[in-house]
Amino acid sequence: MDEFITMDHGAGGRRTQELIKSLFAASFGMEMPLTDSSVQGFFDGSLAFTTDSYVVDPIFFPGGDIGKMAVCGTVNDLAVSGADPKFLSVSFIIEEGFKLNLLEKIVISMACEAQNAGVRIVTGDTKVVEKGKCDGIFITTSGTGVIKSDRTDTGKGINVRTGDWLIVNGSLGNHSIAVLGSRKGLSFTTTVESDCTSLNHLIENVFQSGARVSFMRDLTRGGLAGVLNELVEMTGKSIVVDEASVPVDEPVRGACEMLGFDPLYLANEGKLLIVAPEYDAEMIINTLRSHPAGSNAAVIGEVVSGTTPNVVALTVTGGKRILDVPSGLQLPRIC
Repeated sequence: MDEFITMDHGAGGRRTQELIKSLFAASFGMEMPLTDSSVQGFFDGSLAFTTDSYVVDPIFFPGGDIGKMAVCGTVNDLAVSGADPKFLSVSFIIEEGFKLNLLEKIVISMACEAQNAGVRIVTGDTKVVEKGKCDGIFITTSGTGVIKSDRTDTGKGINVRTGDWLIVNGSLGNHSIAVLGSRKGLSFTTTVESDCTSLNHLIENVFQSGARVSFMRDLTRGGLAGVLNELVEMTGKSIVVDEASVPVDEPVRGACEMLGFDPLYLANEGKLLIVAPEYDAEMIINTLRSHPAGSNAAVIGEVVSGTTPNVVALTVTGGKRILDVPSGLQLPRIC
């Protein structure tokens, strides 16, 4: 194989086929012959489908890379909807001159994460654009999964009740600070790594525990504050968050204080919010903490009634502040 990506690799001819067959299909274990659409067996239950694009800068960062994140992001979007992720597609837009060894590293990372998550990458597309027309590489992933009948409302918020508790599976803000640190060449006393990971096995453990889940959502762009405001809009209820209970690693907290960021608004790639009745909260916490991706799980707040639905944070100093809807990204190109 060539050392660099050229326009020929996106022309649909021999080099395109060589790239697809020898790298993508071989790494992902795709069945031959390859066709324009992947035809898979039909499953009992509802079918979930999602898609997302990834333009993170830089493409490699502590704890992950654009490829791993593309798999995790799509798997997690399916899982928090109550689905069992099954199949992914992947589309690459690659800039002319992009190093082939870097592409191979990204693809292998995707293949490994897909294997860890128990999903298959079964189809995709590749385009190459002229140098300067793309920032190295952009990736789009789509995914399908099957939802059991008792999980179809997991992401809708219609089962949320006053008195439900809010639970997160671990420390917030690590992904954003890891990417920013890598982008700006910042150094921390303790290495900050992205939390980028697939959460479908962790989520399945929660469902299998028998605990009632009222709502679930992954805490990506907009962070915890963004998801909580979405939930308020869905339910018409208010939410109170105890800031002192929200887990934030000290290096992340220190970076936020220095740079003026709020960790409650920072994007994560391996964190989720679970809303559940108080009587099941302990079971969920114990289930989360038995998994590596949930070892730092915590109850952080409660759904309450109120005449004006909003999100209120109880501050560490004993005051209160409103967590508004994020007006924009604190950090661009974070996913």
